[in-house]
Amino acid sequence: MSDETAKPWEWPETRWRHIVGRARAGRSLAPKAWPGGARCAVSLSFDADHETIPLRDSDESPMRISQGQYGNRQGVPRIRALLDRHGVRASFFYPAVSARLHPNEVRAVADEGHEIGIHSWIHEANTQLPPGVERELTFRAADTLEKIAGKRPVGIRTASWDFSVDTMDIIRELGLLYDSSLMADDDPYELEVQGEPTGIVELPPEWIRDDAVYFNMVRFSALRPYTPPSAVEEIFRAEFDGAYAEGGLFLLTMHPHVTGHRSRIALLDRLVAYMKAQPGVWFGTHEEVARWCAQQGGL
Repeated sequence: MSDETAKPWEWPETRWRHIVGRARAGRSLAPKAWPGGARCAVSLSFDADHETIPLRDSDESPMRISQGQYGNRQGVPRIRALLDRHGVRASFFYPAVSARLHPNEVRAVADEGHEIGIHSWIHEANTQLPPGVERELTFRAADTLEKIAGKRPVGIRTASWDFSVDTMDIIRELGLLYDSSLMADDDPYELEVQGEPTGIVELPPEWIRDDAVYFNMVRFSALRPYTPPSAVEEIFRAEFDGAYAEGGLFLLTMHPHVTGHRSRIALLDRLVAYMKAQPGVWFGTHEEVARWCAQQGGL
């Protein structure tokens, strides 16, 4: 029986070791101190998917597309105003198609000092693409964002955190500073490939620190927003409190078409105010966090 047809329990050790070694957590890059001697780091991020979710699904429904457009019309303006009011800079990850649909938004976000990061071409699922397509789309997305935002992106978050067996090679070829798609830790770490350090920083997200899992709504499916904003705020605060107690990183992932609604933007406003009120909290973009961790870690 060949390795290709063997069942997992029949695999030789070399095969399962190779699989787990493709993009592995190496040494921790959690610094002993954050900039200015801060105790804890907070990095807010927004995946500005807008209309790309239904487009990715070949769903031409004007209703679903309008849900995405809400992120541009209401979500991002409210988020930008909130960040400006609190004096906080954040990271915005754009699918290239979203950026092309809303170039003025991308330029305005970048001009306000926020980071623009790679988030696929049209929110495609990398693990479902034919060989070679992921590379072409990711490079095209990076070029598109650089042209619109005026700066080459240094970080990536794969759409739906769908990190394929080819993604690591693409990140290295692009020469990116960091990835934010993998979940092996709470705090930053260096990515390894087959036991060899890469010099690439991983800023780990997590589904429990993502607004979509609590608030998403997809008609004709069982996906419904059952969780009230107050409960989500309690979860996010608990995650921050844990990071603060350990002197680590609190990284939060949100979506303008989700958090941008009136009942939910207030949640974020209260959360940011709560975190700012704690002594020794530093707010940084993903790029700033990654550069600090790389510098402190000697990368």
